[in-house]
Amino acid sequence: MRRFLAPLSISQICSMGRVLAFQIGSRTFLGSVARSRVSRVTDAFPATNRFGSGVAPPGMVRGNSIFERVLETPKWPEEWCFTEEDFRKQDESSDAIFYANPRLVCHIDEAAVGAVKQYYGEVFDDGQDVLDICSSWVSHFPPNWKGGNVVGLGMNESELKENPVLTSYDVRDLNENPAFPYDDGSFDVVTCVVSIDYLMKPREIFAEIGRVLRPGGSCILSLSNRCFPTKVFQLWLQTGDMEHIFIVGSFFHYSGLFEKPKCVDMSPNPGLSDPLFIVTATKK
Repeated sequence: MRRFLAPLSISQICSMGRVLAFQIGSRTFLGSVARSRVSRVTDAFPATNRFGSGVAPPGMVRGNSIFERVLETPKWPEEWCFTEEDFRKQDESSDAIFYANPRLVCHIDEAAVGAVKQYYGEVFDDGQDVLDICSSWVSHFPPNWKGGNVVGLGMNESELKENPVLTSYDVRDLNENPAFPYDDGSFDVVTCVVSIDYLMKPREIFAEIGRVLRPGGSCILSLSNRCFPTKVFQLWLQTGDMEHIFIVGSFFHYSGLFEKPKCVDMSPNPGLSDPLFIVTATKK
């Protein structure tokens, strides 16, 4: 039977004290607060606001954001709660074709890029070894940061060659081969900017992230609502910002390799620029 993230009614949400609730079959698991929004999608995968609620109000700021509460007290189902269909793409052709031509552009606006740099600047230490997955011509690392071994793992060699912060790079389609070509415990930090939604094998990817991180290392994932809709997984298109945070947090949880994930809302101008959420967790 299809186990789908079905909406609870508004009355059910209110009776639960304004918590974020997902229902899968007979199981319900909870985050916090009750508002969600849905990104633009294509006809192939119609949008469904699974809470039946409106757009989150603007003006929320870091430390006082409803988005940050999503991962505060989650109640995960005991077992992996997603299906293969959730990770189906509208365009099932090879990603190598789609990414064959270099795109030397930023995929989020300037304010959101600044927010990514700001967060990295707060948490990066000089000398750290960093792996940037789904890497490209720019990694948005702080301009004055002095890294150790900084490696890019991406799809397009022309883009990777242009990235000035990388000490080396590798070209790999992680949807074809999700294994990272690095030894265990090689990195202090793994980053991924607005691209986790393009990876169709999250269980394997998060196992690899945990494998290559050193104990106490961190994985930092940046999320927004920009995407190439034909290439992200179906579940992403059917859900909004809050659910994206919850879904990515669950990937950390189900890997069993990380401490409890958290969300930091770095959205620079809510309602006026691209939203920017950090979902991060520490390797056990």
